[in-house]
Amino acid sequence: QVQLVESGGGLVQPGGSLRLSCAASGFTFRSYAMRWYRQAPGKERELVATISAGGGSTNYADSMKGRFTISRDNAKNTVYLQMNSLKPEDTAVYYCNVVGRLSGYWGQGTQVTVSS
Repeated sequence: QVQLVESGGGLVQPGGSLRLSCAASGFTFRSYAMRWYRQAPGKERELVATISAGGGSTNYADSMKGRFTISRDNAKNTVYLQMNSLKPEDTAVYYCNVVGRLSGYWGQGTQVTVSS
């Protein structure tokens, strides 16, 4: 059974940093690209970043480029999202997701709130 467990969210001041983690299980993690999404109150879920199965290729939404970094540790079945220079508009619930046939599985997400 596919499980995705996000953690690392919290309350941070504008300009601060957070590192999110997503622990995956129930599938061959190293064989799948992974994504981070976010959903702010009253808004649709949006794609934040994608990382290839081996970790050698990454892509970001324009508003996150230069501020967010996606990475993964295939030995730990974990994908990360390092978020720097956070802005109030980054406030959202952040989710990780498997690219491809397992994309229907979602975790509970982790809340990130950027506020002074």
